[in-house]
Amino acid sequence: MKIGKTIPLLSAAFAAAAFFCVVAGSAFAHSRSDGGSHAGLDIPEISHGEMAVMSDYRSGIIDLASRAVDTNEPFRRMLNYAEIQYSYCLWGRMPGSVTDEESPFNECAHAYLAATKAALLSMREMPRERAAAGEIISAVDADMVRRGLALITCRFSGEAFNTADIVKPRWSGIPFHVASMASLTGLVFLFGLGVFVLRRFSQPKAQSSE
Repeated sequence: MKIGKTIPLLSAAFAAAAFFCVVAGSAFAHSRSDGGSHAGLDIPEISHGEMAVMSDYRSGIIDLASRAVDTNEPFRRMLNYAEIQYSYCLWGRMPGSVTDEESPFNECAHAYLAATKAALLSMREMPRERAAAGEIISAVDADMVRRGLALITCRFSGEAFNTADIVKPRWSGIPFHVASMASLTGLVFLFGLGVFVLRRFSQPKAQSSE
């Protein structure tokens, strides 16, 4: 691809990403869902240090929880909230969402990891899942000590959550967070590049006259 064609694509990608952030920021002025009733289940807070470890074990915890047999309604609601929050946080794909306190996605990462932790602790009371849950808890505790993360906190570390209150990313903060903006711009650029390539190769070639 020629440089002359690449520059407009980059400019368009950046503009599209910035426009998306502005529009999303206007639509979701607050990171919390409006009018949360707090009529759901309370979820204890999770510290910044715990998040770094819990994120490494998240897939295993969710897999174990999804296969759990001895469940009840509160547990299923907690698990459902954890997965909904995970999708709102763009499936944990944004750089720094777990480790960077300044990330627009950090608070929503706190929410889905706090719910994941609550689901894990609940499985200690389930006869069939108790052993597997205990092994994960022991591994998490060992990692916390080994990595010295137990005392690391941030401004969201004391924040409790509720299954009736969805925590959304701070979309308006993305243009001011370099890693998030770069990632979003890159995604938009790749999407635009894919559309450009598909359009170019889908156009019928002009037949040469004999």
